[in-house]
This record gives sequence, C-alpha cells and structure tokens, in this order.
Amino acid sequence: MVSPSKKWILLISLVILIFTAIMSIYHRKEQIKITQEVEGVIELPKPKLKGKMTVEEALYLRRSIRKYSDKPITLEEVSQLLWAGQGMTAEWGGRTAPSAGATYPLTLYLVVEDVEGLEPGIYVYEPEDHCLIKCLKGSFREDLFDACLKQECVRLAPASIVIVAKYERTTQRYGERGIRYVHIEVGCVVQNIYLQCASMDLATVCIGAFIDEEVSSILRLEKSESPLIVMPVGHKP
Repeated sequence: MVSPSKKWILLISLVILIFTAIMSIYHRKEQIKITQEVEGVIELPKPKLKGKMTVEEALYLRRSIRKYSDKPITLEEVSQLLWAGQGMTAEWGGRTAPSAGATYPLTLYLVVEDVEGLEPGIYVYEPEDHCLIKCLKGSFREDLFDACLKQECVRLAPASIVIVAKYERTTQRYGERGIRYVHIEVGCVVQNIYLQCASMDLATVCIGAFIDEEVSSILRLEKSESPLIVMPVGHKP
C-alpha cells in the first residue's frame, strides 16, 4: 500500500511535470512567433525530397556553365539549392553534406540581384529553420564581379552562393588536420549544388579565383571567417 503522504508527493510531481510541459510548449510557440516577426527573416519554401532525375543522370549532366540568361531565378529554386548545400536532414542536426565530427564549419551566403520574391542584397542561409536572414540591402553584384577578378559569369548571374568557412569550429577538435577536413567538406557542398542545378536545369560554376579580402569586405565577414568558393547560379542561355 502507498501511504497518503507518498500519494500527495506523486500527485504534486505529476502536476509540476504537466505544468512544465505546457509552459515549454507555450514558450516554443512564442519563440516561433517572434522569429516570424523579426524583420529580415525570410521563410523559404519547403525543399522537395523527390525529383524527376536520377542521381546517375545528374552526374552525367553536371557541367560548369559560365553563361546565363537574363531570366530571374525563383525563391523555390533558391530554397532547393541552399538545402542541397547545407540543408538539415536529421533531427539531431545532420545535413546534406558530411562534416568531420558534425562540426559544420561552413555557412552559405547568397548575393541576390534578380530573385523573384527577394530584394537585392546579401542574405545568409540558416539551416535549422530553413530560412534566409537579410544581412545587407542593395545591389552587390558588381562589387562581387570586381572581387572575382571581373569574371563575367558573376556579372551575368541573378544570384551567387558564397561558401564561407569558420575553420576553428573544426580545428579546435582536430587541430591543424581540421583544415583539410574543412576543404573536403566544401568540395562535398559544391558537388551537391552542382547536382541540384543539373536536376533543375539550372547552370552554375565553381569559382576559386577571387580576392579574399574584397569578398570578405563585401559580405562583412568576421576575421575568423574565410570565403572559399563563389558559385554564380542562373538559367541556361
């Protein structure tokens, strides 16, 4: 038999647990509401998990393309490309590209010139909420074109994805070897975006020739952040 005092203790504990759960749900809803109301946060369309092209076909069709039409890309296309590069695919935080020790040192920036549903400016992709956060307003395509040694593909593209690394996220666990792991990871991200472009009949190219300091200045990066790759994207001419 359970004593009356123990029954009261169990009852009080149950009430506390229920109250804590209700308050947790309430606060979570309030956080979501606040996030949605923050100026500069753009919710992206949900990425598609099934396409019309096989992986083998995308691999066969993958090419570096430096010429684009003047047709703008859509928010849905932007959503799919960013998800392919760094989208979250597991509740614990796993993403579309492998990362040494799940340290995830890479961040995707989007330099927008002509994207339906987005103002020209610089945005950063937030994988956890699959959203864009506006960093800077205005046209920066010409600045990026200059920083990329005046490569015409950057000037033609309606948007460019810039892959930025924060090495210390990985090196603090793996030491200098972590630098290699970051470079392996960026290669995986680049190929993901290439294959997604191929499956959507979009065009892109991987650019590594640019002036680091100028790209960092355009994006207003911290000293601990390093731009590694610029990928202009657009429709085929």
